[in-house]
Amino acid sequence: MLKLMYRNLSCSHRKIVLLILLLLTPFVFFAQKTIVEKYGQLRVKGSYLMSQYGDTVQLRGMSYFWSQWMGQYYNAGTVKWLVEDWKCTVLRAAMGVEHGGYEEQPYEQKKNVMRVVDACINAGIYVIIDYHSHIAHTNVAQAKKFFSEMAQKYGNYPNVLYEIYNEPLDDISWSKHIKPYAEEVISAIRQHDPDNIVICGTRRWSQLVYEAALNPIKDSNTVYALHFYAASHGQTLRDEALRAIKMGVCIFVSEFGTCEYTGSGKLDKEATQQWWDFLDKHKLN
Repeated sequence: MLKLMYRNLSCSHRKIVLLILLLLTPFVFFAQKTIVEKYGQLRVKGSYLMSQYGDTVQLRGMSYFWSQWMGQYYNAGTVKWLVEDWKCTVLRAAMGVEHGGYEEQPYEQKKNVMRVVDACINAGIYVIIDYHSHIAHTNVAQAKKFFSEMAQKYGNYPNVLYEIYNEPLDDISWSKHIKPYAEEVISAIRQHDPDNIVICGTRRWSQLVYEAALNPIKDSNTVYALHFYAASHGQTLRDEALRAIKMGVCIFVSEFGTCEYTGSGKLDKEATQQWWDFLDKHKLN
């Protein structure tokens, strides 16, 4: 039908139609380009997260709550809404490990995560597979098994990042507990996935990034988690982050809140804006 209509147009009208199509074509292709198509395979260069094509990357998105307590949102519909309405370019699937999570329901919690990961891949955005635990180093074998399986399944997709330890507690050691755990888990991942980004939690609920920078993990695509809650954490924590950045390590803010660290209390817009300005200034995710 369209061909017949085009044939019936005069020569001058045909030229106008062709001109309109040529003008519209670049906008159509641009509109269809996803964030993963734009950035491709992520990599670390010094203190920056870089795209496959040499651009500095800043991803913006949301973290899910513990999967065993909010599993009803771990589905393609929620991903679609967050991408279309909130314009998220990354989502974090926070798979709870203890407290009725993966260690008691491995099949159910893996399925929660995989539904989100599959939907993010289909949507063309990045996704963090988060091992949501405060004591992950106490069961290295369990973590290695999980991440080995995830790396085998998703290692060929540039969409996927692995957060191997959510928030290590304050009373453990980076050098004796967190780093050795991370080295073993990263080794299990790298057997199947040589290049996707690994996010490693740092001591004191992922705050002591400078401590990690003084004794970094020997993996070229590992970054260090910094978590903040704006109403509780201010310039002191930003100073900690800046010291780590000056050491040349890459920091990734995989979790933050506008409220107090308890998850409640006031919503501090001014303090949150100070953090956002800091992240933008240093091109942090």
